[in-house]
Amino acid sequence: CERFVYAMTDITYRRHLEDALRRSYAELEKRVEERTAELMRSNEELERFAYIASHDLQEPLRMVASYTQLLERRYKGRLDADADDFISYAVEGASRMQKMISDLLAFSRVTTRGSDFAPTDCNAVLAEVLANLQFVIAEADATVTHDKLPTVDGDATQLRQLFQNLVANAVKFRGEAAPRVHISARLVDESSVETPSAPEWLFSVSDNGIGIDAQYVDRVFVIFQRLHTRSEYPGTGIGLAIAKRIVERHGGRIWVESTPGAGATFLFTLPQHHLEDA
Repeated sequence: CERFVYAMTDITYRRHLEDALRRSYAELEKRVEERTAELMRSNEELERFAYIASHDLQEPLRMVASYTQLLERRYKGRLDADADDFISYAVEGASRMQKMISDLLAFSRVTTRGSDFAPTDCNAVLAEVLANLQFVIAEADATVTHDKLPTVDGDATQLRQLFQNLVANAVKFRGEAAPRVHISARLVDESSVETPSAPEWLFSVSDNGIGIDAQYVDRVFVIFQRLHTRSEYPGTGIGLAIAKRIVERHGGRIWVESTPGAGATFLFTLPQHHLEDA
């Protein structure tokens, strides 16, 4: 009789424990769903704000830029030196704001204005990027090389933006030596019985520039985060944030490996999607 009572007590205890666990799991799932919905609302609101703000600011800023440029052309040297400096500051400021608004608009459009994915030859994409950057590359006396790249399933326009941001970044953050940039890709398959996963392409953009301190390797992908003053290295602080968004939209990951003074390697993955190498 005592064994029966003990067994019943044990069963009752286990049932109570199972009920408590089920309630805990249900509560946890509810919180995760609520938090996910909250984050999605926040992201949508941020995208809406970024688009509206940048779109509505473009026209008045274009007018300001046009008039300040007109002042600079018409009155340069006809006023005193201070006036020339003030007009020059206004022209530079307007130009900087136009670039920031353009980048902010691009950032907001990654997930809302992207094209459908299609087989995209990364060799052709990179060729367009290097053509676009030919003057920047020549001015910096940079050398850009690359291995044969694959064909991936993606948005060609966004992949062009991704490569352009990474290559331009590699050329810009240079030290005393002429910039050397190399782009490569290899297929990796880290699937196992315990953690099955699909093969993916691992791309790398390596340079011999100034490098990044380990404590800042995550910060560089945050919008408006800058590690240097504008006078040292001009820019809006949005380019790598755009790159991260593009990679994530394509189902990949992006990170950087670097040693200060010894260059940096930006790595990102893109799913293979069973496409053959071009």
